Amino acid sequence: MANGLDAVGLVLARPARMLGFEPFFMELIGGIEESLAVEGRSLLLHVVPDHDAEIRTYRRWGEGKLVDGVVVVNVALEDARLDVLAELGIPTVVVGGPRPDLPFANVWIDNAQAMRTAVTHLVGLGHRRLARVSGPRHLAHTQARTDAFMGECARLGAHGVVVEGDYGEESGTRATRVLLGRGTPPSAIIYDNDVMAVAGLGVAHEMDIAVPERLSLLAWDDSALCRLSHPALSAMSLDVHAMGVQVADCVLNLLASGTVRSYTAPLPRLVARGTTTTAPAADA
Repeated sequence: MANGLDAVGLVLARPARMLGFEPFFMELIGGIEESLAVEGRSLLLHVVPDHDAEIRTYRRWGEGKLVDGVVVVNVALEDARLDVLAELGIPTVVVGGPRPDLPFANVWIDNAQAMRTAVTHLVGLGHRRLARVSGPRHLAHTQARTDAFMGECARLGAHGVVVEGDYGEESGTRATRVLLGRGTPPSAIIYDNDVMAVAGLGVAHEMDIAVPERLSLLAWDDSALCRLSHPALSAMSLDVHAMGVQVADCVLNLLASGTVRSYTAPLPRLVARGTTTTAPAADA
């Protein structure tokens, strides 16, 4: 058990079985640990089923002085965790936003601009019926991406539709079947992570829908899953490991100085591979 002298805590509120299928968190954790280790610190990782259990963990850590600081991920639109951490006075770094002016040190990602880039690219390829398979709607970054998706579709004269997922394979499969079973299915789908995108690619194969000739698919985050799929998935590519290093540096700066600062992560860049191309003639 860490003694609180050299430990930084990270609580993940999600089913433990999902972690093995989520490259994002494995890469993020790897980057955080790499940077903390240079300073002789360690990462204390705890997996819990929900935010209530996460809050109980923070209270236990705070009361026992078991960690020097914590990293918070997946900020919700209304997030009781932040109030509790402020009450406990635990140095906190928030990952991913939802905005750069939080009263906590944070590493901010401009999810809205990244989504506008994705939509603009697909519309530039002639796609006029776009869909998005999102993460859980209560998350702040999900809402930022959804608002940007719908807004950019409207601005560019495209029709956009959103189906909610939970980042898992089953939800990616289910959402893709719903979208492709419509009378006028989309010609391009953007997924909120790589796991759902790979599942969507599998559905297209099962339904004998040629990718990318009839359907373009675009993933988010760009792990090895995207590069090893067939065809390789186009993606909004984010160096998650490097972001983990940036998060750890933010933690170390906060612990050293006590100064609350906002850091901006590099924007995801669009990497076109084998799952995006010009829209079918009938859809353009």
